[in-house]
Amino acid sequence: MTIDAALLAILACPNCRGPLRHDEAASELVCTGECGFAYPVRDGIPVLLVDEARQPDASSS
Repeated sequence: MTIDAALLAILACPNCRGPLRHDEAASELVCTGECGFAYPVRDGIPVLLVDEARQPDASSS
């Protein structure tokens, strides 16, 4: 499911306030800022809770 571009333009990462990009294949919104957290999209609704976020792998740094 595609996230509306206007909605994506106003959303920000709740952890670092960085911009988000939609990873449609993984059904996530991924922070392109400093933290790199990935937030799930469930039934077309972004779940922008830090406790629900997937953290980037430390080994990929």
